Amino acid sequence: MTTSKTEEFTQEEIWLADVSKTLSHPARIRILKILNEMNSCMVGTIVDKLPLAQATVSQHLKELKRVGLIEGEIDGPKICYCINKQTLQKAKSALDKLFTKIGCC
Repeated sequence: MTTSKTEEFTQEEIWLADVSKTLSHPARIRILKILNEMNSCMVGTIVDKLPLAQATVSQHLKELKRVGLIEGEIDGPKICYCINKQTLQKAKSALDKLFTKIGCC
């Protein structure tokens, strides 16, 4: 019986690859910057700060939320997003650990 190739990787490696893939789009980096500057933000405010359609911004927010980098709270008919500092710190620590083990920096 064959095994899935992903079974050869640790859960941390799979998670970090997923987070890294999510961060690979410049719009998502900009969204994190906006949320960091404002502490929390309604979708409309984020849309106003990006050269993208609301539907596109919503898809980027969905991906950031899927990996846990941001959280969304429903406030009436709107959603207020903020950075999930715990998950962001976990990602930073995993990247620091990765590059330290590689012998960089």
